[in-house]
Amino acid sequence: MNLVFPHTFVPWFRTVAPHIHAYRGKTFVVAIAGELIAAGKLARFAQDLAILQAMGIKLVLVHGFRPQVTAQLKEKGHESRFKNGVRITDPVALDSAQEAAGQLRFEIEAAFSQGLPNTPMANAIVRVVSGNFLTAQPVGVVDGIDFMHSGIVRKVDSGAIRRAIDIGAMVLLSPFGFSPTGEAFNLQMEDVATSTAVALQADKLLFVTEIPGIHEVVDDPSTPIDTELALADAERLLSLLPRPERSTDPAFYLQHCVRACRGGVERSHILPFAVDGSLLMEVFTHDGIGTMVVDEKLESLRQATPDDVSSVLHLIEPFERDGTLVKRDRNEIERDIEKYTVIEHDGVIFGCAALYPYPESKTAEMAALTVSPQVQGQGDGERILKRIEQLAKAMNLDSIFVLTTRTMHWFIKRGFVQVDADWLPEARKRKYNWDRRSQVLVKKLG
Repeated sequence: MNLVFPHTFVPWFRTVAPHIHAYRGKTFVVAIAGELIAAGKLARFAQDLAILQAMGIKLVLVHGFRPQVTAQLKEKGHESRFKNGVRITDPVALDSAQEAAGQLRFEIEAAFSQGLPNTPMANAIVRVVSGNFLTAQPVGVVDGIDFMHSGIVRKVDSGAIRRAIDIGAMVLLSPFGFSPTGEAFNLQMEDVATSTAVALQADKLLFVTEIPGIHEVVDDPSTPIDTELALADAERLLSLLPRPERSTDPAFYLQHCVRACRGGVERSHILPFAVDGSLLMEVFTHDGIGTMVVDEKLESLRQATPDDVSSVLHLIEPFERDGTLVKRDRNEIERDIEKYTVIEHDGVIFGCAALYPYPESKTAEMAALTVSPQVQGQGDGERILKRIEQLAKAMNLDSIFVLTTRTMHWFIKRGFVQVDADWLPEARKRKYNWDRRSQVLVKKLG
């Protein structure tokens, strides 16, 4: 019997809601290593993908088949050969790849046809569409090695894929492409996924792999790097890593994430299939579970707009209820929204602060500094404070001040000093709530 505990379920579900709203109508390209299917993880993974689609996310699924082809070749007594992580596809390997692809497509379509009661697939309707969406060309002869029937993606029919996902279908791509003359080529799943994501200008590219993410092998092989890598940092790391020979080599998936970001895909992810639900955790939690490469710092600071009023209200409301912040009504926030700075993560606002200048006194009040409990301790408060200071300096002000009843020590650690309430500018002093007895702290701007 499954028990639902409202005191944990309801707050959790509410924290997920902003991500659901942000991703509705977005396009994700999800690439699964053949090892996921070989490990018996397909049924559960299909359930998670069906949940994403039910939330309005448009999906393209690309499957790999590296271990399945190797197993086919072994049964035939034929050796698997690779160079720089690319299979050398002779005629026997091509036949094995075609057999493996056919079997896997059958298994994947069957997984999305589940509808058992009391499972995540109950009432789910997932229509899977596949076809000849990829045009390929041969790898050819590289460093004296003939890759024969191995190919690379030449063109993606993005228009046809877009039409299919726009009507609610999930597009399934196998790592096969065809030349204009009808010749078949064995492709890398990673190349197919990356090329498709770039062609669609997808919002996310997610590799669900046999590795947990990228590790900083240069310093300590056992220590994962940050869950978020800026594109420049990913390129630097890639330049330090040896050329990958196997899919488990650190640079193998990272090189494709970098290529995707260079091609306009803002976020590329590497996450482990070994963790049940890793796809949902990566998409719907702040820090995720794998490694994400972004072409810009994801926590972006910016001036608030009228569209942010509801998000700001939602953010500060709990702190108003417990008395940390002074109550502000919607009309006040709508009137002053352009005075607010917000910090957003993946389209969701996690922090804010307002700046109210008093030019005649060469100072300004920083008000409503708030950071969501989900991300406290990660430096977002400091980033907002720094931006507020920069804005005040640009106004040629000498200081900023805050009024607080509970967070005085946080500000003192960041260069604020306590002063008497009489220090306040006359216009602000008239609005000072003597019953609340807020502490006044000031920081000089250098």
